[in-house]
Amino acid sequence: MKKIAYYIVIIIGFLSLVTSCSDSNEQQQAVDDPFDLWKADSASLRVAVTPTIDCLPLFVAESEGMFDRQGVSISLYPFNAHMDCDTAFQSGWVDVMPSDLVRTEYLKSKGTSLRYLTATDLHWQLLADRNSKIKRLGQLEHKMVAMTRYSATAMLADQLVDTTKMVNEYVFRIQVNDINVRYMMMKTHVMDAMFLPEPYATAARDLKAELLYDSRWNDVCMGTLVVREAAMLDTLRQRQVEGLMKAYDEACDTINSRGIAYYGEFMSRLSGVSFDAGDSLLSTTHFSVSHQPREVDIEKARTWLKR
Repeated sequence: MKKIAYYIVIIIGFLSLVTSCSDSNEQQQAVDDPFDLWKADSASLRVAVTPTIDCLPLFVAESEGMFDRQGVSISLYPFNAHMDCDTAFQSGWVDVMPSDLVRTEYLKSKGTSLRYLTATDLHWQLLADRNSKIKRLGQLEHKMVAMTRYSATAMLADQLVDTTKMVNEYVFRIQVNDINVRYMMMKTHVMDAMFLPEPYATAARDLKAELLYDSRWNDVCMGTLVVREAAMLDTLRQRQVEGLMKAYDEACDTINSRGIAYYGEFMSRLSGVSFDAGDSLLSTTHFSVSHQPREVDIEKARTWLKR
């Protein structure tokens, strides 16, 4: 029975991914000639971004000309999964990427040289599909939970299982890397529960998903923005990174002064999901200017990876 459920998840995820692709000529050209586009952009600092709340300052900085005011050339490259960002980062296709401390410490342990630019305001919510009838964490036994291996979501899943004393093997962790596919599994009632960042978490709550856990409840701060160590050996790249972070700080201050609801339509276009921008949980998001990740959070990631 579990095998059948697993294959259903894979098939639905694949179909959701395929149907989400655009058939426009411009996008097709981008697929056909990725290396040509990359070569044309070689003078820019290439930054991977995901359609999640932690990358909003980067999108705002680009759309409101903050990079230009800093006199630096920055190109944003969109991805729907941190794992895809990892691949582009390790191959040198991008110089900077958003991630979480579990993923970055895992990459470091495998030989990837990187430097932390800042902690970010990324957090996760564990939500249960309304059809699953799950109302509390202890009811996750014999249920499927969408997450990503070697990530903060995998660490959080383990911690929650330990805290509630559930049988570890009876909480079925299903790897679903693409955030849009994961959300569609909630929308189509394929998955029992899943970890989602904003604005997908708010969109899921609008679908009457049950909030079981929020990483802010126990001060888990795992979001980060990192740069390839090799990029920092280049003088031009160093100046671009400095300009990137100045623009990032300006964008954080701008978002905080205007309020997150001001960017509701903007975030909806980026993520492709509709949500209540005035939602109380979303509206409490505060963006912190650049600062290094806390050592206690890095140590949490390292300790879990050693397990």
